[in-house]
Amino acid sequence: MSVTVRVPAKVNVQLAVGAARPDGFHDLANVFLAVGLYDEVTVTARQPGSGPRVTCEGPDAAQVPLDGTNLAVRAAEALAARHGISPDVHVHIAKDIPVAGGMAGGSADGAGALLACDALWGTRASRDELLDICAELGSDVPFSLVGGAALGTGRGEKLRTLETGGTFHWVFAMASRGLSTPAVFREFDRLAEGRDVPEPVASPDLLTALAKGDADALAAAVSNDLQPAALSLFPELADTLAAGRAAGALATLVSGSGPTTAFLVRDAESARKVAETLRTSGTCRSVRTASGPVAGATVL
Repeated sequence: MSVTVRVPAKVNVQLAVGAARPDGFHDLANVFLAVGLYDEVTVTARQPGSGPRVTCEGPDAAQVPLDGTNLAVRAAEALAARHGISPDVHVHIAKDIPVAGGMAGGSADGAGALLACDALWGTRASRDELLDICAELGSDVPFSLVGGAALGTGRGEKLRTLETGGTFHWVFAMASRGLSTPAVFREFDRLAEGRDVPEPVASPDLLTALAKGDADALAAAVSNDLQPAALSLFPELADTLAAGRAAGALATLVSGSGPTTAFLVRDAESARKVAETLRTSGTCRSVRTASGPVAGATVL
């Protein structure tokens, strides 16, 4: 028996970052939007006592760890431990979300595996239990389960669902190499040395723009406090951002910790034109278009 779950990527339309906490994390005001690029996670029962196994296919699959560090494996083990089950499951990831791209691909796989194992094993975990496990796995994993649009506080794992009044269209440019999220946060801390870092707060203008479905107002309000750090570590991203801006994007930003760059556009036709310009710009490896918000992890 197998269960397959489809789970989306995310873009951060606002990422406000506070100073480093004693535990090494940072308080965030993180406004997530789920977009229609998906991984599919399929779990299949294995022989009793055989333990978990993970395989992966798709773009950049060679970069995905196939051991106990994979969030999908950790999710299966966490749910099994809570319910006294041996995690005898084969997890197969069909990858379409960029790897190490700041779009929560690994987090998506964790949320997908968790929901799939819950269905496969009939554990009937409550939504709160699933979200609790997600928060243990990583800061972005709870949003991958929930989807839609949400404000993440704490280190991003405490979610408040946000209203959206329409569909927002995006173009995403994939970089020639990845960026380590911990490295970007370390660079943020280095750049912040000697200055006061304000408490992270969600922008009222941005939340209003989301609620109204107003792309122009959203474009005026998007922000990412990690962008200077990402550009410091990967200066070539500035060329990609400039190319998208010149092509007519309403707003340009680094997605999360990068290195994927995100371009908000007015409609699907604008997305097609900006994507085509970026593809021929020589500033990125590949280009994708997607819109959101979309649903979170869903059993197929």
